Amino acid sequence: MKISVIGTGYVGLVTGTCFAEVGMDVVCIDIDKNKIDNLNKGILPIYEPGLEDMVLRNVEKGRLSFSCNLAESIKDSDVAFIAVGTPPGEDGSADLKYVLAVAGEIGANMNSYGVVVTKSTVPVGTSAKVKKAVQESLDARGVDFKFDVASNPEFLKEGAAIEDFLKPDRIVIGIESEDAEEIMRKLYKPFLLNGHPIIFMDVPSAEMTKYAANSMLATKISFMNDIANLCEIMGADVNMVRKGIGSDGRIGNKFIYPGIGYGGSCFPKDVKALVKTASENGYEMRILKAVEEVNDAQKSVLFNKVKTHFGENLSGKTFAMWGLSFKPKTDDMREAPSLIIIDHILKAGGKVKAYDPIAMEEAKHSLGDTISFVNDEYEAVEDADALLVVTEWPEFRSPNFEKVASLMKGKVIFDGRNIYEAAEMKAAGFNYYCIGVRSGN
Repeated sequence: MKISVIGTGYVGLVTGTCFAEVGMDVVCIDIDKNKIDNLNKGILPIYEPGLEDMVLRNVEKGRLSFSCNLAESIKDSDVAFIAVGTPPGEDGSADLKYVLAVAGEIGANMNSYGVVVTKSTVPVGTSAKVKKAVQESLDARGVDFKFDVASNPEFLKEGAAIEDFLKPDRIVIGIESEDAEEIMRKLYKPFLLNGHPIIFMDVPSAEMTKYAANSMLATKISFMNDIANLCEIMGADVNMVRKGIGSDGRIGNKFIYPGIGYGGSCFPKDVKALVKTASENGYEMRILKAVEEVNDAQKSVLFNKVKTHFGENLSGKTFAMWGLSFKPKTDDMREAPSLIIIDHILKAGGKVKAYDPIAMEEAKHSLGDTISFVNDEYEAVEDADALLVVTEWPEFRSPNFEKVASLMKGKVIFDGRNIYEAAEMKAAGFNYYCIGVRSGN
């Protein structure tokens, strides 16, 4: 099968590369010439474990190519995936101008039957707008090629996207015809050999499934952070509470780890978009509004602990920060809690020295020279008054605490991810603060 993927961001690049990996003929298209030139040189715009090797391998095999020429690339495609950005507007709604512009271009250049698939996360009803845009372009050309529109939301976790795509929990596809179902079933057949389910449904339901899934996961995170904050007040240990509720099969142990709030490109944007969609249709998403409020507040929880320990004025104080990206195994800085924490510290007069294994170059786009970027975690703690653990990268889990203590000016750790044991930190001579456990417990 011949596949076109329009958009070479996170979703588009992973999608195109994984289809090429199972033998499809794939061209990834983008209007950003610099990005395409770099991809043709083997330089990727994002970091994702395993992706670079897979891209290089499939380019070498001739199954994967990159182009700025949509008109040429779309010809004879069996399936065209729209995987461009849907950035949130000021009111939280998803901006569909890029999606609809691509749909129009597809209609202006297609020359045979094909399935146009929205892979971008889009509000319910978007596929109908995509269909209209394609048809209007066909009408303007005076041609009448048959086509179908489908919705195929992605459920990729940053840092594990390759595994998620090649071995999916489920594949959700919204279709409106038997022809589209047949093509999409054939397309995904290589991913179904191990029994992974493919779920066909109507298009609006597929569009809603993506938002509902991310909103449910965001809700679990905010719920647990709310419980953590109450645990601190009441003298309970949220780590014990998490184990207690996580053993219940109806709840499960995923996404119930307390921390400093969710970030990234998906949860914040999708929660806002679903709240906005509901509002536009006369319904109030009361739970999701609370999820947002809790998450926004949670990003300041670690700094509040810093203020409690050091006071409001942090002038003359230096803070080491381990981790900048919103989660491990990615360089994604979008909506990262680290940005909020750093802003608070700088406004209070403090200085920050930060280390992240992957995300420092990306962080510089947002932070510039407002903080110091260092070469490793131990350089970060040199002469620091305190250490803030913000991203739970594996290499931060078992550091040499004797070395850390010898390098630091003050022996204070603020653990935003609860990756250390309070008793061990106390025995090592640190003042230790974490999430959901009253200081001193």
